[in-house]
Amino acid sequence: MQPNFIDDLAKKLASAVPQGLADLKADLEQNFRAVLQSGLAKLDLVTRREFEVQAGVLQRTREKLEALEARLAELQSKRGAE
Repeated sequence: MQPNFIDDLAKKLASAVPQGLADLKADLEQNFRAVLQSGLAKLDLVTRREFEVQAGVLQRTREKLEALEARLAELQSKRGAE
């Protein structure tokens, strides 16, 4: 997520307020920002770096599993040939 994402979104929401409430725009923008930050803080999010590390771990685990499955199939076929 971009660092200014919440600020930009809060500004867009505040700009959508009808003209009659334009004098409340700064206050609304601040409230929108607080609500967005609070909502996003409740989500169980990880950084891109953490995601990539875990994806790498998963890839290595899959490779090991495939190698073990191949080895097991080989041993089973040898045992069946006896």
